[in-house]
Amino acid sequence: MLTKQKTTIKQLIQEMNLDEKLAQLGSYWLYDLQRGGKLDETLISQKLGSGIGQITRVAGASASPPQRAAQMGNQIQKFLVEQTRLGIPAILHEESCAGPMILGGSVFPQMIGLASTFQPELAKRMTEQIRKQLMAIGARQALAPVLDIGREPRWGRIEETFGEDPTLVSQFGVAYIQGLQGEDLRQGVMATAKHFIGHSYSLGGLNCNPVLLGKHEIYDTYLQPFQAAIRDAGLASMMNAYPELDGEVVAASAEILTELLREKLGFDGVVVSDYEAVIMIHNFHYMAKDLSTAGRLALNAGIDVELPTVVCYGDPLKEALESGTLSIETVDLAVERHLDKKQALGLFDNPYVNEEIVLDSFETKTDRELALEIANKSLVLLKNDGSLPLSKFIKKLAVIGPNADSARAQMGDYSYHATLDLMLHQIPPGSEFEGLDKSSLKEFDVEVTTVLEGIRNLVSEETEILYTPGCSVNNEDTSEIKTAVSLAEEADAVVLVLGDLSGLTPGSTTGEFRDDADLQLPGVQRELAEAVMALGKPVVVVLINGRPYAAPWLEEKANSILEAWIPGEEGGSAVAAVLFGDVNPSGKLPLSVAPSVGQLPIYYNHKPSGMKSHIYGDYVKEKIGPLYPFGFGLSYTTFDYSNLRINLPMAGAGETVEISLMVKNTGGRVGDEVVQLYVRDEFASSPRPVKELKGFVSVNLKPGEEKEITFHLPVNQLAFINKDLALVLESGTINVMVGSSSEDIRLRGKFEIQDNVTLPLNQRVFVCPVTVN
Repeated sequence: MLTKQKTTIKQLIQEMNLDEKLAQLGSYWLYDLQRGGKLDETLISQKLGSGIGQITRVAGASASPPQRAAQMGNQIQKFLVEQTRLGIPAILHEESCAGPMILGGSVFPQMIGLASTFQPELAKRMTEQIRKQLMAIGARQALAPVLDIGREPRWGRIEETFGEDPTLVSQFGVAYIQGLQGEDLRQGVMATAKHFIGHSYSLGGLNCNPVLLGKHEIYDTYLQPFQAAIRDAGLASMMNAYPELDGEVVAASAEILTELLREKLGFDGVVVSDYEAVIMIHNFHYMAKDLSTAGRLALNAGIDVELPTVVCYGDPLKEALESGTLSIETVDLAVERHLDKKQALGLFDNPYVNEEIVLDSFETKTDRELALEIANKSLVLLKNDGSLPLSKFIKKLAVIGPNADSARAQMGDYSYHATLDLMLHQIPPGSEFEGLDKSSLKEFDVEVTTVLEGIRNLVSEETEILYTPGCSVNNEDTSEIKTAVSLAEEADAVVLVLGDLSGLTPGSTTGEFRDDADLQLPGVQRELAEAVMALGKPVVVVLINGRPYAAPWLEEKANSILEAWIPGEEGGSAVAAVLFGDVNPSGKLPLSVAPSVGQLPIYYNHKPSGMKSHIYGDYVKEKIGPLYPFGFGLSYTTFDYSNLRINLPMAGAGETVEISLMVKNTGGRVGDEVVQLYVRDEFASSPRPVKELKGFVSVNLKPGEEKEITFHLPVNQLAFINKDLALVLESGTINVMVGSSSEDIRLRGKFEIQDNVTLPLNQRVFVCPVTVN
């Protein structure tokens, strides 16, 4: 039995009155149902009497530990099942970018760091752990992953992306979704890909600014991760982008959310609005004169559920129905899609969780080991003049910098603590945050190892650690720089830990709403760094940051630079392990790092006419090109590439070309090398990028060890979108490049495509299988 009344979704919809239907298209914040920090039965009855589609952040919008969050979720579900006419349970949704937004939930490395591993299987393993924690508290929808292409580092949310390359983003996105949803949604959490589409490339890098990408670029590049998620991962939910795209406000666009998403890409899941995106049609884009018009435009466009709370759906949609601008059939279709997912999740059978075993899924040994493994593999060594690895027996080591001993700096913008900061900045009336003392949450909190703690855990007992922050991340106070210089003078070497504070509040320097006009280190961190480096002591810079900084001065003056991104709860242990040589760094950059903000946008897979001025090539004052290229990352060992072989000189549609080579560790340490396959379509009917990543694999090699790598390249993976927006495979020469980064190409070859074929869009290929022997 589906509910206490009906056995099928369609029968249930026939039984529903209008209020009950509209209720399924909305949500309420947890604190909308609270008074005095506790769930209030009167408010629950008033707001949920006709049912509700979703509840927003029972854990993420509360100060409750996991067991209490589970209890509140059960209480809400019990009311809906037992006290409403039809007994339809709600979907409880949470955020899960780099870990569940739950007090005490795991904090893994932020997505830009995860992508630096070039190992999508780690994303799947990570979200399998996130799934367990979300399901333990009853949350069955996660508003992740971000599948936007990250080519605009001024945008604060660049940290949430998997980088600039569509193949890399697609493969990480598929793996993330597979781990979250599982093989059967009844034992899984519904993933929500975002932001469909073009959100990451807004004017000036400003969140929600207009996006001027043309249709060709959207279809050829930006659609790829979403299409892969839909077809290869069975994506269950999609979230719209905030901006207008070439004059089309996405939240109000049937062309984008119905014709493109559903009819062309074949998406059959539920579309939820980004938070407040529906009312923004009225008060941000000024397309709709009132709430009813905004709601009608969004629902007609294809947004099934308004999040985070009911504003333009609900009663305002009644006006649209009465005026004839909205049909009841459109309402019924959105309700059906949402109820289908509730059924797929098994909520009609049992929406409750066992409160007694909730904590079994939190702070497990497996979680921490995985957080450390991902962090170890995410660190990118950008420079090393031989000062790394450091000796554990160094006499005096100065550890300086605002992020050296900051647990909070190691958490991304959608971690629980980032949202806690936001909630305390804008305290919702009646919520648990009124009068909250953050220290009261400490016993439930996840344990974070800072860089300073990680270093102390590894050095010898004889080593003296000298520590001072030197300055804060984001203010202009230089008074502590003198102290930092004094400590550095005493030391034999300096570890300088700089970067960002990720979050959503004005004090944050990266994250949502924290867009930046330049790519310089915040506050007075440059002054601190230059004062310390002026001493002439060996200085190792560790960057804990959400966006890549344009700092050629740092590349010039630092002895070594380690990019750690936002490394999560075990980030300090991982950084220390690399600094002292217990771990050989193997991360690679998932995006290009610009030498200045004036060179934006900068990405490796540009068109042949890009990255040069017509006659003289460079800018007047600056050489064109990245400070660090896509795919770049150093190691403590060296690797040799040899013996490239291509099995087919001529290949056709549907065939597979095998590209083989040998890789050997020619250094003295065990190491991992990310072998990268690039191609270039030499001549095509539409200009093609100078390089395109098609395959990659991380290979572990002992000193002197050699392995054979074979890329099984599907010819159909070389199809592209032409000027008519068709997916085509064209005859001609394909240049093959294999290397250690997009600019460090070690081997070259070529083969010919013999066919000219137009392929269905759903036959696009996103994965090149790789074997290692």
